[in-house]
Amino acid sequence: MTRYGFHASHEQIGPRQLLADVQHAERAGFEVAMCSDHFSPWSSRQGHSAFAWSWLGAALATTDLTFGAVNAPGQRYHPAVIAQAIATLGTMFPGRFWVALGSGEASNEHITGDGWPRKEVRTRRLEECVDVIRRLLEGEEVSHDGLVTVDRARLWEIPEPRPRLVGPAVSLDSASRVAAWSEGMVTVNQPLDALRQRVDAYRDAGGTGPLALQVHLSWAPTEAEAEQVAHEQWRSNIFGAPVSWDLETAEAFDLVSEDVTVDRVRSVVDVSADLGWHRDRLASYAELGFDEIYLHHVGQSQNEFIDAFGAQVLPGLKEA
Repeated sequence: MTRYGFHASHEQIGPRQLLADVQHAERAGFEVAMCSDHFSPWSSRQGHSAFAWSWLGAALATTDLTFGAVNAPGQRYHPAVIAQAIATLGTMFPGRFWVALGSGEASNEHITGDGWPRKEVRTRRLEECVDVIRRLLEGEEVSHDGLVTVDRARLWEIPEPRPRLVGPAVSLDSASRVAAWSEGMVTVNQPLDALRQRVDAYRDAGGTGPLALQVHLSWAPTEAEAEQVAHEQWRSNIFGAPVSWDLETAEAFDLVSEDVTVDRVRSVVDVSADLGWHRDRLASYAELGFDEIYLHHVGQSQNEFIDAFGAQVLPGLKEA
């Protein structure tokens, strides 16, 4: 049975309010939660970007939810440090934490002052980091010389069970490639045929483990308000690669998205004032085989969304 979760958007909401939001979501019937680890928002209009790892400790301690986090080791973070962070949460909250490891975006990673590698190099760097992190989580002492360097690292807290290392994938190529190392895949909402192709690409390449989907959506009591929220908050997020990978600042994203229309935003955000439409849309995603679906209302105020979906959308989905 598909479980429905709350996506906690650190780029849009400050950590104190976001903690209250995820607690509210659990009370309303959301079963799981996830977040992304950013240093910078996608737009100055979003205006937030707290440290996800501190927040995760508080969120796990004050709810009973299972949490996932999307993280990019290799430049802003040394993989041994990320392994220690994963191990700490995994030890404190056994079986309640997973991490999706990606190759990152320049908007978060440029802060180190190091050059931003081309995509193929970033992908190979990620795969080295995954190997280092997995070996550390399994109790090995690790030394490694490559695109990342590790010298005799060892974790002194070994989580049991080991948190899953999940592969984030948006393209067909990435869905196939992460299958070699991941224990599950997470992707984002796209047309149903495109999502089906990504699921098939992951499975055909030998990928195992649960499938998760993050759904960007906008709901409000009126269609005009739902459109306004989506356009104001998420028009800087409509770009695919390489723009989304390579732009370095929120101001740059704001500049390139100045002329983005509501219709363009609708291509990446499920926008409707009709709760029944959202329920049916989410059910169609579940039919593709996703084990977990994380709902990301792209507005900065979550209360009405949480209450409406908790009362009128999630119950029908769970019955189905």
